Parts: sequence; structure tokens; C-alpha cells
Amino acid sequence: MGFVITHLASHHRALDTHRSVRNAFFTVAAQLLSIRREVTMRIGILGTGTLAAALGEGWARAGHEVVIGGRSQAKAEELADRLGPGVLAVAPREAVIRRDAVLLAVSWDGVEEMLGSVGASGGSLEGTALIDPTNAVAHGVGFLLTEHGESMAKRIAGQAPGAHVVKAFHLFPAAQWTTAPGGGAARVTVAMCGDDLGALSVVSELVRDVGGTPAVLGSLDRVRQPEEVAGFVIGLAFAGFDPSSAVPRVTS
Repeated sequence: MGFVITHLASHHRALDTHRSVRNAFFTVAAQLLSIRREVTMRIGILGTGTLAAALGEGWARAGHEVVIGGRSQAKAEELADRLGPGVLAVAPREAVIRRDAVLLAVSWDGVEEMLGSVGASGGSLEGTALIDPTNAVAHGVGFLLTEHGESMAKRIAGQAPGAHVVKAFHLFPAAQWTTAPGGGAARVTVAMCGDDLGALSVVSELVRDVGGTPAVLGSLDRVRQPEEVAGFVIGLAFAGFDPSSAVPRVTS
């Protein structure tokens, strides 16, 4: 009996330690997120679709250095021209070199190919904030296509050793980011998950630059939860319901 009590006490102490470390992490994260840095960042965008265009436009407008790398050089050049003279089209591998942040703006089933093309497995993204906005869900119904208990963000982290993966920008359509901050669009909250405080700070600044409010939900250990939320939102939207009407409003 004494052994059981001692074991339980030890278990509770371990849980208390874990909670203390976790709480300290998010206390620091909250402090970092509240700091407005207003510095020019070097951003690489992998992909040429609607999200790449919307966020690329917003970040270029905010004064950041933006480069576009896509599987099609012609499409990358077309998008760069559309976004303005300060935006360049480069080879995908060049788009990840010496960047403060890289946006992985490709479909979930194109992630492995794109990361392979930039040499991610060899450490090309080491130390870089790698933004994951992907949704591995069945079109129109929202079922997650990752294995039970698996998340896309952690899969990406495994394919890009050393990268600081941050899940963000996966819950809103690209059109949300096409209006300049203060231009009339409602300010929205961008839930994020990540393990690295520096990367979370960088992505938080990029969220603000396109008119969002950053909110760290947790580390990558919790990232499957917001990925499931995306499936929930997509499923309701395709069924003809407003997803926001299914979420209780918090009143003061």
C-alpha cells in the first residue's frame, strides 16, 4: 500500500512539474505575442495558389521581402509579377535559403514532393519558422485523412528536421487576407500551435500584418485538435451551415 501511495505521489509531482513547464512556456509565448516588432522579414512562399497569393500580397504590402517558389516556374513568375515589383520568383530551393519564415502553401498531398524539392530532409529549413496551413481533409465532408492520432504538422516536422513548424492560417479561406488591415474586414483570431517561441513570435507578427490576431493554442503535441476543427468547419460549410453559428459566443 505504501508503495502505491508513494508511486501516486511521484506521478502527481511529475504532472505538477509538467503543468508548471507548460504554463511557463505559454506565459512567455503570450509576452512574445504582445510585442510588436515591426521589422522587415525575408519570407519564402512555396506554392502559387490562392493562399500564396493572398498572404504574399499582404506581407509585401507590409514591407517584407517576399519570394515565390513553385513547381511551375512560369506560375511563380506570373504570381510575382501580379504581387508587385518587390516580389521575386525563384527556384523552390532558393525560396527557403536564409529566410525568417517559409509558408508551405501547397495542398496536403503535395507536401512531401515540395519538401523533397527544397532538400528539407537534409536540413535546408533548419532553424526556420515553417508555416503549415495545410488541411488533410476529404473534400466537401471534412474527414481527416491522416492516420488516427497523427497530425499534418508533426508529419511535416518529421520531413523537415530542424525546422520550427507552426500551424497557422488553416481555418480561413484565402479571401480573408485580401483586404488591407483596417480596410473594413472583420479582425479574426488565428489559432497557432508550435514548439519554438522564436518561430511563434515571427508568425504572430505575420498574422498581425494581414489583419489577424495571433493566439497560441499550444505546442505541436496539441496540433491535431485545430486540424480536426478545420474538418468540422469544412464539413459544416459544405453542408450549408455557417460554422460560426455552431460555436458558442463568449459574453462578458
